[in-house]
Amino acid sequence: MVDPLSLAVGAGLVGIGWVCGRFGHRRKTRSEAKPLARCGCGHDLALHDRATGTCHAETSRKGTHGLREWVRCNCRRYTGPTPLEEVFSSPILPPES
Repeated sequence: MVDPLSLAVGAGLVGIGWVCGRFGHRRKTRSEAKPLARCGCGHDLALHDRATGTCHAETSRKGTHGLREWVRCNCRRYTGPTPLEEVFSSPILPPES
């Protein structure tokens, strides 16, 4: 047999836990703590070709009959921040011919 007092205490604890989880302070994750360098298309420098600058990522869009299809990103040039190794150091390997 369950008494009403223990039910009320349990319901109160559940309510307090819900309120603390809903409105409490959350810690930042690693991705929120350090902003990433991204291009205007939303992709990283790693997905852009160094020589031509075109983006190699694929995005999904709604195709025919409501199906999703994967298409190549329209970005033609990386527009994000310049990496530090290109500013402060010269390439170590010989240039490509």
